[in-house]
Amino acid sequence: MGLGGVYVGTAGIPNSAKRKNTVDGIRRVAELGLNAMELEFVRGISLSREAAAKAREVSRELGVVLTAHAPYYINLLSDKEEVRRASVERIVESAKVAYIAGAWSVVFHPGYYGRYGPREAVKIVRETLERVAETLKSMGVRIWVRPETMGGLAEVGSLEEVLSIVEGLDMALPAIDFAHIYARSIGRVNDPDGFRRVLEEVERRLGGEALRNSHVHMSGMEFGERGERAHRNFDESEFNWRAAVEVLKEFGVEGVVISESPNLEDDALKILGALRASG
Repeated sequence: MGLGGVYVGTAGIPNSAKRKNTVDGIRRVAELGLNAMELEFVRGISLSREAAAKAREVSRELGVVLTAHAPYYINLLSDKEEVRRASVERIVESAKVAYIAGAWSVVFHPGYYGRYGPREAVKIVRETLERVAETLKSMGVRIWVRPETMGGLAEVGSLEEVLSIVEGLDMALPAIDFAHIYARSIGRVNDPDGFRRVLEEVERRLGGEALRNSHVHMSGMEFGERGERAHRNFDESEFNWRAAVEVLKEFGVEGVVISESPNLEDDALKILGALRASG
């Protein structure tokens, strides 16, 4: 279930869309010359089944690939059982609605270490994701489910952790956020060699097919001693997005690249231009 080629778009409805609904967002993405859009369920899953079905129809007509981002308030490691249970339900519901919309991939944030060490946290998230994948399979929902590399040091989501969570699981792969990796490393991973090491590790652990089935996020980024502070536009950040794009090209990465910069389509168009540039 790879896509073939690279699709670039926005994390949500473009800022320049005249009407702030999903279908008009998809249409605006296509007008801009982009070809992907992430459905943002980050503050709740507000897309109705009817609207999702319409999004599927329009996105296919216009050749726009859809992905989705599950709610921010997922925490699979909470001390409260009801929070853990609700978090699982939110991932499953995000995947179900995204699937109706024809989306190819859904991203989620695993949660915070809390009282767990990294090894135990990874074990818990992996076991939970395995149950999620089995639940979705039993429902006939075939969509990639992806824990994201995270920018904050209190969050489960180093590259190593995310790869360990998904390795060997059905319909599970990582979402690679290069700006988060940059922030989590306190700025150390920010050149071609650093980005190469990321993709080399993905390939080593998951095989070359994972590079041809990638869900990538990029944005400008502000960080502090505990990692991520805020997303910024490329021009307001020292994150070396051009080097990240060049390494994607070098490795022949295929899939979706989503701009999460506040200016959304402006930086998405920069990514697209860099991907298409020769040399």
